[in-house]
Amino acid sequence: MVELGKLILRHYHHRFSVTILIGEGSLDTPDTTSFIRHISQTTDPITFHFLPFLSMKSSTHLNRAEYIRLNNPNLRQALQTISKTSRIRAFVIDFFSTPALTIASDLGIPTYYFITSGAIAVALFLYVPIIHNQINKSFKDIPTTHIHFPGLPPIPASYLPERVQDRESQAYSDFIQIGLNLRRSNGIIINTFECLEPTVIKAITDGFCVPDAPTPPLYCIGPLIASPKNERGKGETVNQCMSWLAAQPSQSVVFLSFGSEGVFSAAQVREIAIGLENSGQRFLWVVREPVSEDNNIHRSLEYKDPDLEALLPESFLNRTKERGFVVKSWAPQVAVLNHESVGGFVTHCGWNSVLEAVCAGVPMVAWPLYAEQRMNKVFLVEDMKLAMPMEESEDGLVTAVEVQKRVTALMNSEEGKLLREQSRKMKEEAMSVWSERRSSMIAFTKLAESWVTQ
Repeated sequence: MVELGKLILRHYHHRFSVTILIGEGSLDTPDTTSFIRHISQTTDPITFHFLPFLSMKSSTHLNRAEYIRLNNPNLRQALQTISKTSRIRAFVIDFFSTPALTIASDLGIPTYYFITSGAIAVALFLYVPIIHNQINKSFKDIPTTHIHFPGLPPIPASYLPERVQDRESQAYSDFIQIGLNLRRSNGIIINTFECLEPTVIKAITDGFCVPDAPTPPLYCIGPLIASPKNERGKGETVNQCMSWLAAQPSQSVVFLSFGSEGVFSAAQVREIAIGLENSGQRFLWVVREPVSEDNNIHRSLEYKDPDLEALLPESFLNRTKERGFVVKSWAPQVAVLNHESVGGFVTHCGWNSVLEAVCAGVPMVAWPLYAEQRMNKVFLVEDMKLAMPMEESEDGLVTAVEVQKRVTALMNSEEGKLLREQSRKMKEEAMSVWSERRSSMIAFTKLAESWVTQ
Protein backbone atom coordinates (compact mmCIF):
# COMPACT_ATOMS: atom_id res chain seq x y z
CA MET A 1 0.00 0.00 0.00
CA VAL A 2 2.87 2.37 0.79
CA GLU A 3 4.54 1.66 -2.56
CA LEU A 4 1.22 2.27 -4.33
CA GLY A 5 0.87 5.54 -2.41
CA LYS A 6 4.37 6.60 -3.46
CA LEU A 7 3.52 5.79 -7.07
CA ILE A 8 0.37 7.90 -6.98
CA LEU A 9 2.18 10.86 -5.43
CA ARG A 10 5.15 10.56 -7.79
CA HIS A 11 2.91 11.06 -10.83
CA TYR A 12 -0.13 12.91 -9.42
CA HIS A 13 1.05 14.76 -6.31
CA HIS A 14 -0.73 17.90 -7.54
CA ARG A 15 -4.09 16.10 -7.72
CA PHE A 16 -4.19 13.56 -4.90
CA SER A 17 -3.22 13.09 -1.30
CA VAL A 18 -2.78 9.63 0.21
CA THR A 19 -4.12 8.47 3.57
CA ILE A 20 -3.49 4.92 4.77
CA LEU A 21 -5.87 3.54 7.37
CA ILE A 22 -4.24 1.40 10.05
CA GLY A 23 -6.27 -0.89 12.28
CA GLU A 24 -4.20 -1.20 15.43
CA GLY A 25 -4.51 -4.39 17.41
CA SER A 26 -2.96 -7.63 18.56
CA LEU A 27 -2.10 -8.58 14.97
CA ASP A 28 0.58 -5.87 14.90
CA THR A 29 4.26 -6.85 14.78
CA PRO A 30 7.34 -4.81 15.79
CA ASP A 31 8.43 -4.77 12.12
CA THR A 32 5.12 -3.24 11.04
CA THR A 33 5.22 -0.61 13.76
CA SER A 34 8.82 0.27 12.90
CA PHE A 35 8.02 0.51 9.19
CA ILE A 36 5.04 2.82 9.73
CA ARG A 37 7.19 5.06 11.91
CA HIS A 38 9.89 5.13 9.24
CA ILE A 39 7.48 6.05 6.43
CA SER A 40 5.80 8.72 8.60
CA GLN A 41 9.18 10.34 9.17
CA THR A 42 10.50 10.12 5.62
CA THR A 43 7.47 10.37 3.31
CA ASP A 44 5.54 13.51 4.26
CA PRO A 45 2.79 13.29 1.59
CA ILE A 46 1.62 9.92 2.98
CA THR A 47 -0.37 10.18 6.21
CA PHE A 48 -1.59 7.40 8.46
CA HIS A 49 -4.99 7.39 10.14
CA PHE A 50 -5.07 5.01 13.08
CA LEU A 51 -8.32 3.29 13.98
CA PRO A 52 -9.01 2.57 17.68
CA PHE A 53 -7.14 -0.40 19.16
CA LEU A 54 -8.94 -3.70 18.61
CA SER A 55 -8.00 -6.74 20.66
CA MET A 56 -8.01 -10.22 19.14
CA LYS A 57 -7.61 -13.51 21.01
CA SER A 58 -5.83 -15.16 18.07
CA SER A 59 -3.55 -13.89 15.35
CA THR A 60 -4.03 -16.56 12.70
CA HIS A 61 -4.91 -15.90 9.07
CA LEU A 62 -8.36 -17.35 9.68
CA ASN A 63 -9.25 -14.44 11.95
CA ARG A 64 -8.17 -11.58 9.74
CA ALA A 65 -11.53 -11.28 8.00
CA GLU A 66 -13.22 -11.20 11.40
CA TYR A 67 -10.73 -8.55 12.53
CA ILE A 68 -11.78 -6.36 9.59
CA ARG A 69 -15.47 -6.99 10.25
CA LEU A 70 -15.11 -5.92 13.87
CA ASN A 71 -13.33 -2.77 12.72
CA ASN A 72 -16.11 -1.74 10.33
CA PRO A 73 -17.73 0.75 12.76
CA ASN A 74 -14.34 2.42 13.24
CA LEU A 75 -13.79 2.41 9.49
CA ARG A 76 -17.14 4.08 8.85
CA GLN A 77 -16.34 6.83 11.32
CA ALA A 78 -12.87 7.35 9.81
CA LEU A 79 -14.17 7.64 6.25
CA GLN A 80 -16.89 10.05 7.35
CA THR A 81 -14.31 12.16 9.21
CA ILE A 82 -11.95 12.29 6.22
CA SER A 83 -14.87 13.15 3.92
CA LYS A 84 -15.56 16.32 5.91
CA THR A 85 -12.33 17.92 4.68
CA SER A 86 -11.50 15.96 1.52
CA ARG A 87 -13.29 14.21 -1.31
CA ILE A 88 -12.39 10.54 -1.26
CA ARG A 89 -11.82 9.69 -4.92
CA ALA A 90 -10.97 6.05 -4.27
CA PHE A 91 -10.88 3.60 -1.38
CA VAL A 92 -8.24 0.92 -2.02
CA ILE A 93 -8.37 -2.34 -0.08
CA ASP A 94 -6.53 -5.67 -0.14
CA PHE A 95 -8.34 -9.00 -0.27
CA PHE A 96 -8.23 -9.48 3.50
CA SER A 97 -10.22 -6.26 3.81
CA THR A 98 -13.23 -7.55 1.87
CA PRO A 99 -15.66 -6.84 4.77
CA ALA A 100 -14.81 -3.13 4.38
CA LEU A 101 -16.35 -3.04 0.90
CA THR A 102 -19.88 -2.79 2.33
CA ILE A 103 -19.02 0.31 4.37
CA ALA A 104 -17.50 2.15 1.43
CA SER A 105 -20.45 1.15 -0.77
CA ASP A 106 -22.91 2.49 1.81
CA LEU A 107 -21.04 5.80 1.80
CA GLY A 108 -20.93 5.97 -2.01
CA ILE A 109 -17.13 5.75 -2.15
CA PRO A 110 -15.63 3.98 -5.20
CA THR A 111 -13.69 0.94 -3.99
CA TYR A 112 -10.77 -0.79 -5.68
CA TYR A 113 -8.90 -3.95 -4.75
CA PHE A 114 -5.11 -3.87 -4.76
CA ILE A 115 -3.93 -7.47 -5.22
CA THR A 116 -0.26 -7.72 -4.30
CA SER A 117 -0.10 -11.24 -5.67
CA GLY A 118 -0.11 -11.81 -9.41
CA ALA A 119 -2.90 -12.17 -11.95
CA ILE A 120 -2.80 -15.89 -11.14
CA ALA A 121 -4.29 -15.11 -7.73
CA VAL A 122 -6.95 -12.84 -9.25
CA ALA A 123 -8.04 -15.63 -11.61
CA LEU A 124 -8.23 -17.94 -8.60
CA PHE A 125 -10.36 -15.51 -6.58
CA LEU A 126 -12.73 -14.75 -9.45
CA TYR A 127 -13.20 -18.32 -10.62
CA VAL A 128 -13.42 -20.25 -7.32
CA PRO A 129 -17.14 -19.33 -6.95
CA ILE A 130 -17.68 -20.96 -10.37
CA ILE A 131 -15.75 -24.08 -9.34
CA HIS A 132 -17.75 -24.14 -6.10
CA ASN A 133 -20.92 -24.68 -8.11
CA GLN A 134 -19.32 -27.32 -10.33
CA ILE A 135 -17.65 -29.50 -7.67
CA ASN A 136 -19.44 -30.57 -4.50
CA LYS A 137 -16.37 -32.00 -2.74
CA SER A 138 -13.65 -30.35 -0.69
CA PHE A 139 -10.42 -29.91 -2.61
CA LYS A 140 -8.58 -31.76 0.16
CA ASP A 141 -10.63 -34.86 -0.74
CA ILE A 142 -9.64 -34.77 -4.43
CA PRO A 143 -5.94 -33.79 -4.20
CA THR A 144 -4.86 -35.26 -7.54
CA THR A 145 -7.79 -33.89 -9.54
CA HIS A 146 -6.65 -31.14 -11.89
CA ILE A 147 -8.68 -27.94 -11.67
CA HIS A 148 -8.97 -25.84 -14.82
CA PHE A 149 -8.85 -22.07 -14.33
CA PRO A 150 -9.10 -19.82 -17.40
CA GLY A 151 -5.65 -18.80 -18.63
CA LEU A 152 -3.78 -21.17 -16.29
CA PRO A 153 -2.24 -24.61 -16.80
CA PRO A 154 -4.27 -27.38 -15.08
CA ILE A 155 -3.64 -27.11 -11.32
CA PRO A 156 -3.82 -30.13 -8.96
CA ALA A 157 -6.40 -29.49 -6.24
CA SER A 158 -3.72 -29.99 -3.59
CA TYR A 159 -1.85 -26.97 -5.04
CA LEU A 160 -4.70 -24.57 -4.21
CA PRO A 161 -4.23 -22.45 -1.06
CA GLU A 162 -4.87 -24.18 2.26
CA ARG A 163 -7.61 -21.62 2.96
CA VAL A 164 -9.82 -23.19 0.28
CA GLN A 165 -9.04 -26.85 0.88
CA ASP A 166 -11.92 -27.54 3.30
CA ARG A 167 -15.31 -26.69 1.82
CA GLU A 168 -16.92 -26.63 5.28
CA SER A 169 -14.47 -24.15 6.87
CA GLN A 170 -15.02 -20.47 7.58
CA ALA A 171 -11.84 -19.70 5.65
CA TYR A 172 -13.37 -21.28 2.53
CA SER A 173 -16.54 -19.20 2.95
CA ASP A 174 -14.43 -16.05 3.36
CA PHE A 175 -12.51 -16.93 0.20
CA ILE A 176 -15.72 -17.38 -1.80
CA GLN A 177 -16.91 -14.03 -0.49
CA ILE A 178 -13.71 -12.36 -1.66
CA GLY A 179 -14.27 -13.73 -5.16
CA LEU A 180 -17.85 -12.47 -5.23
CA ASN A 181 -16.92 -9.06 -3.85
CA LEU A 182 -14.11 -8.58 -6.34
CA ARG A 183 -16.83 -8.48 -8.98
CA ARG A 184 -18.59 -5.67 -7.10
CA SER A 185 -15.54 -3.42 -6.99
CA ASN A 186 -14.85 -0.46 -9.25
CA GLY A 187 -11.58 -1.98 -10.41
CA ILE A 188 -8.83 -4.47 -9.63
CA ILE A 189 -5.27 -3.20 -9.33
CA ILE A 190 -2.61 -5.92 -9.65
CA ASN A 191 1.10 -5.86 -8.93
CA THR A 192 2.08 -7.49 -12.21
CA PHE A 193 2.73 -6.50 -15.82
CA GLU A 194 1.24 -7.72 -19.06
CA CYS A 195 4.20 -9.52 -20.64
CA LEU A 196 4.84 -11.50 -17.43
CA GLU A 197 1.34 -13.06 -17.30
CA PRO A 198 -0.22 -12.37 -20.71
CA THR A 199 -2.39 -15.47 -20.96
CA VAL A 200 -4.10 -15.20 -17.59
CA ILE A 201 -4.49 -11.42 -17.86
CA LYS A 202 -6.25 -11.84 -21.21
CA ALA A 203 -8.49 -14.57 -19.76
CA ILE A 204 -9.58 -12.19 -16.98
CA THR A 205 -10.10 -9.14 -19.18
CA ASP A 206 -11.99 -11.20 -21.76
CA GLY A 207 -14.47 -12.22 -19.06
CA PHE A 208 -13.69 -15.95 -18.89
CA CYS A 209 -13.11 -15.87 -15.12
CA VAL A 210 -16.53 -14.25 -14.51
CA PRO A 211 -18.72 -15.79 -17.22
CA ASP A 212 -21.99 -14.82 -15.54
CA ALA A 213 -21.36 -11.13 -14.73
CA PRO A 214 -19.29 -8.11 -15.85
CA THR A 215 -15.60 -8.17 -14.92
CA PRO A 216 -14.35 -4.95 -13.27
CA PRO A 217 -11.59 -3.05 -15.07
CA LEU A 218 -8.14 -4.57 -14.56
CA TYR A 219 -5.11 -2.34 -13.93
CA CYS A 220 -1.75 -4.14 -14.11
CA ILE A 221 0.63 -1.54 -12.71
CA GLY A 222 3.61 -3.64 -11.62
CA PRO A 223 6.28 -4.36 -10.91
CA LEU A 224 6.05 -2.44 -7.63
CA ILE A 225 8.90 -3.44 -5.34
CA ALA A 226 10.71 -1.67 -2.54
CA SER A 227 14.06 -0.18 -3.53
CA PRO A 228 17.10 -1.52 -1.64
CA LYS A 229 17.41 1.70 0.38
CA ASN A 230 13.91 1.10 1.79
CA GLU A 231 14.68 -2.43 3.04
CA ARG A 232 14.67 -2.58 6.80
CA GLY A 233 16.97 -4.60 8.94
CA LYS A 234 20.13 -4.58 10.97
CA GLY A 235 22.78 -2.40 9.36
CA GLU A 236 25.45 -4.88 10.42
CA THR A 237 23.68 -7.70 8.56
CA VAL A 238 23.42 -5.61 5.41
CA ASN A 239 27.13 -4.77 5.52
CA GLN A 240 28.13 -8.38 6.16
CA CYS A 241 26.01 -9.71 3.26
CA MET A 242 27.23 -7.10 0.81
CA SER A 243 30.87 -7.46 1.84
CA TRP A 244 30.74 -11.22 1.46
CA LEU A 245 29.03 -11.03 -1.93
CA ALA A 246 31.60 -8.51 -3.17
CA ALA A 247 34.34 -11.10 -2.65
CA GLN A 248 32.59 -13.75 -4.82
CA PRO A 249 32.95 -14.26 -8.59
CA SER A 250 30.26 -12.98 -10.96
CA GLN A 251 27.00 -15.01 -10.97
CA SER A 252 28.55 -17.73 -8.79
CA VAL A 253 26.30 -17.53 -5.70
CA VAL A 254 22.92 -19.18 -5.16
CA PHE A 255 20.73 -17.25 -2.73
CA LEU A 256 18.27 -19.18 -0.53
CA SER A 257 15.51 -17.28 1.25
CA PHE A 258 11.92 -18.25 2.01
CA GLY A 259 10.11 -15.06 2.96
CA SER A 260 9.06 -13.48 6.23
CA GLU A 261 6.69 -16.33 7.14
CA GLY A 262 8.40 -19.39 5.67
CA VAL A 263 9.63 -21.73 8.40
CA PHE A 264 11.04 -25.26 8.06
CA SER A 265 11.39 -28.11 10.52
CA ALA A 266 14.84 -28.68 11.99
CA ALA A 267 15.06 -31.89 9.96
CA GLN A 268 14.40 -29.97 6.73
CA VAL A 269 17.03 -27.36 7.60
CA ARG A 270 19.60 -30.12 8.02
CA GLU A 271 18.68 -31.61 4.64
CA ILE A 272 19.20 -28.22 3.00
CA ALA A 273 22.59 -27.86 4.70
CA ILE A 274 23.78 -31.29 3.56
CA GLY A 275 22.56 -30.67 0.01
CA LEU A 276 24.30 -27.29 -0.19
CA GLU A 277 27.56 -28.70 1.14
CA ASN A 278 27.51 -31.65 -1.26
CA SER A 279 26.70 -29.40 -4.23
CA GLY A 280 29.99 -27.54 -3.93
CA GLN A 281 28.20 -24.32 -4.96
CA ARG A 282 28.72 -20.94 -3.37
CA PHE A 283 25.66 -19.94 -1.35
CA LEU A 284 24.10 -17.22 0.78
CA TRP A 285 21.38 -18.79 2.95
CA VAL A 286 18.85 -17.11 5.22
CA VAL A 287 17.99 -19.48 8.09
CA ARG A 288 15.01 -18.94 10.37
CA GLU A 289 14.31 -20.54 13.74
CA PRO A 290 12.35 -23.81 13.31
CA VAL A 291 9.16 -24.05 15.33
CA SER A 292 8.31 -27.71 14.82
CA GLU A 293 10.03 -31.04 14.40
CA ASP A 294 7.47 -32.21 11.84
CA ASN A 295 7.65 -30.91 8.29
CA ASN A 296 4.53 -28.76 8.41
CA ILE A 297 5.00 -25.09 7.67
CA HIS A 298 4.11 -22.98 10.68
CA ARG A 299 3.91 -19.23 10.71
CA SER A 300 4.10 -17.06 13.78
CA LEU A 301 4.17 -13.38 14.55
CA GLU A 302 6.92 -13.95 17.10
CA TYR A 303 10.36 -14.77 15.74
CA LYS A 304 13.76 -15.29 17.30
CA ASP A 305 17.16 -15.85 15.74
CA PRO A 306 18.22 -19.49 15.38
CA ASP A 307 21.16 -21.11 17.15
CA LEU A 308 23.09 -22.06 14.03
CA GLU A 309 25.65 -24.24 15.76
CA ALA A 310 22.89 -26.37 17.31
CA LEU A 311 20.65 -26.40 14.24
CA LEU A 312 23.11 -27.13 11.43
CA PRO A 313 25.21 -30.30 11.03
CA GLU A 314 28.30 -30.41 13.20
CA SER A 315 31.13 -28.20 11.85
CA PHE A 316 29.01 -27.26 8.80
CA LEU A 317 29.78 -23.56 9.14
CA ASN A 318 33.50 -24.22 9.44
CA ARG A 319 33.61 -26.65 6.48
CA THR A 320 31.72 -24.29 4.17
CA LYS A 321 33.11 -20.94 5.34
CA GLU A 322 35.18 -20.44 2.17
CA ARG A 323 32.15 -20.64 -0.15
CA GLY A 324 29.05 -20.17 1.99
CA PHE A 325 27.52 -17.49 4.18
CA VAL A 326 24.61 -18.22 6.54
CA VAL A 327 22.64 -15.25 7.87
CA LYS A 328 20.11 -15.43 10.69
CA SER A 329 16.44 -14.64 9.96
CA TRP A 330 16.79 -11.77 7.47
CA ALA A 331 18.85 -10.49 4.56
CA PRO A 332 18.46 -7.39 2.34
CA GLN A 333 16.82 -9.40 -0.42
CA VAL A 334 16.47 -6.76 -3.13
CA ALA A 335 20.09 -5.70 -2.75
CA VAL A 336 21.28 -9.33 -2.67
CA LEU A 337 19.36 -10.33 -5.81
CA ASN A 338 20.73 -7.34 -7.69
CA HIS A 339 24.33 -8.06 -6.74
CA GLU A 340 26.61 -9.08 -9.59
CA SER A 341 27.78 -12.24 -7.80
CA VAL A 342 24.28 -13.76 -7.43
CA GLY A 343 23.38 -16.23 -10.17
CA GLY A 344 20.39 -18.13 -8.76
CA PHE A 345 17.60 -17.91 -6.21
CA VAL A 346 15.90 -20.73 -4.27
CA THR A 347 12.56 -19.18 -3.32
CA HIS A 348 9.21 -19.98 -1.73
CA CYS A 349 7.50 -18.31 -4.73
CA GLY A 350 5.90 -15.51 -2.75
CA TRP A 351 4.90 -12.86 -5.28
CA ASN A 352 7.15 -10.11 -3.89
CA SER A 353 10.12 -12.46 -4.15
CA VAL A 354 9.12 -13.50 -7.67
CA LEU A 355 8.94 -9.88 -8.84
CA GLU A 356 12.22 -9.02 -7.13
CA ALA A 357 13.94 -11.92 -8.90
CA VAL A 358 12.36 -10.99 -12.23
CA CYS A 359 13.51 -7.38 -11.90
CA ALA A 360 17.02 -8.57 -11.02
CA GLY A 361 17.10 -11.08 -13.89
CA VAL A 362 17.88 -13.99 -11.56
CA PRO A 363 16.60 -17.53 -12.40
CA MET A 364 14.83 -19.47 -9.67
CA VAL A 365 14.33 -22.85 -8.07
CA ALA A 366 10.66 -22.91 -7.04
CA TRP A 367 10.04 -24.31 -3.53
CA PRO A 368 6.50 -23.21 -2.54
CA LEU A 369 5.35 -23.38 1.08
CA TYR A 370 1.85 -21.91 1.53
CA ALA A 371 -0.92 -19.62 0.18
CA GLU A 372 -0.99 -19.45 -3.64
CA GLN A 373 2.71 -20.28 -3.95
CA ARG A 374 2.20 -23.78 -5.41
CA MET A 375 0.13 -22.21 -8.17
CA ASN A 376 2.90 -19.66 -8.73
CA LYS A 377 5.35 -22.55 -9.03
CA VAL A 378 3.35 -24.17 -11.84
CA PHE A 379 3.25 -20.89 -13.74
CA LEU A 380 6.94 -20.06 -13.14
CA VAL A 381 8.07 -23.48 -14.33
CA GLU A 382 5.62 -24.33 -17.12
CA ASP A 383 4.47 -20.99 -18.50
CA MET A 384 7.04 -18.31 -17.70
CA LYS A 385 10.08 -20.62 -18.00
CA LEU A 386 11.82 -18.68 -15.22
CA ALA A 387 12.29 -21.50 -12.71
CA MET A 388 12.93 -25.18 -12.21
CA PRO A 389 10.93 -27.10 -9.58
CA MET A 390 12.14 -28.41 -6.24
CA GLU A 391 10.45 -31.80 -5.79
CA GLU A 392 9.20 -33.08 -2.42
CA SER A 393 9.24 -36.71 -1.32
CA GLU A 394 5.96 -38.39 -0.36
CA ASP A 395 6.31 -37.34 3.28
CA GLY A 396 6.71 -33.70 2.24
CA LEU A 397 10.44 -33.54 2.94
CA VAL A 398 12.83 -32.22 0.32
CA THR A 399 15.88 -34.43 0.56
CA ALA A 400 19.51 -33.35 0.57
CA VAL A 401 19.94 -35.20 -2.73
CA GLU A 402 17.17 -33.10 -4.31
CA VAL A 403 18.61 -29.85 -2.95
CA GLN A 404 22.05 -30.77 -4.29
CA LYS A 405 20.59 -31.75 -7.67
CA ARG A 406 18.55 -28.59 -8.19
CA VAL A 407 21.15 -26.13 -6.92
CA THR A 408 23.80 -27.71 -9.12
CA ALA A 409 21.48 -27.75 -12.15
CA LEU A 410 20.48 -24.13 -11.66
CA MET A 411 24.07 -22.94 -11.55
CA ASN A 412 25.82 -25.31 -13.95
CA SER A 413 23.48 -27.11 -16.37
CA GLU A 414 22.26 -26.22 -19.84
CA GLU A 415 18.74 -25.89 -18.41
CA GLY A 416 20.05 -23.39 -15.88
CA LYS A 417 21.72 -21.46 -18.68
CA LEU A 418 18.44 -21.26 -20.61
CA LEU A 419 16.58 -20.09 -17.48
CA ARG A 420 19.24 -17.42 -16.96
CA GLU A 421 18.79 -16.16 -20.51
CA GLN A 422 14.99 -16.11 -20.19
CA SER A 423 15.32 -14.27 -16.86
CA ARG A 424 17.58 -11.68 -18.48
CA LYS A 425 14.99 -11.06 -21.22
CA MET A 426 12.16 -10.75 -18.70
CA LYS A 427 14.22 -8.26 -16.68
CA GLU A 428 14.50 -6.09 -19.78
CA GLU A 429 10.73 -6.28 -20.23
CA ALA A 430 10.14 -5.42 -16.56
CA MET A 431 12.41 -2.39 -16.82
CA SER A 432 10.55 -1.06 -19.86
CA VAL A 433 6.89 -1.29 -18.79
CA TRP A 434 6.99 2.11 -17.08
CA SER A 435 8.23 3.86 -20.18
CA GLU A 436 5.84 6.15 -22.03
CA ARG A 437 3.23 4.20 -24.02
CA ARG A 438 4.17 0.90 -22.33
CA SER A 439 1.70 -1.32 -20.50
CA SER A 440 2.08 -0.41 -16.81
CA MET A 441 2.30 3.32 -17.48
CA ILE A 442 -0.81 3.16 -19.68
CA ALA A 443 -2.72 1.14 -17.06
CA PHE A 444 -1.73 3.45 -14.21
CA THR A 445 -2.64 6.55 -16.20
CA LYS A 446 -6.09 5.11 -16.98
CA LEU A 447 -6.57 4.30 -13.29
CA ALA A 448 -5.59 7.77 -12.07
CA GLU A 449 -7.60 9.55 -14.75
CA SER A 450 -10.68 7.52 -13.79
CA TRP A 451 -10.35 8.95 -10.29
CA VAL A 452 -10.06 12.50 -11.63
CA THR A 453 -13.24 12.21 -13.68
CA GLN A 454 -15.43 10.62 -10.98
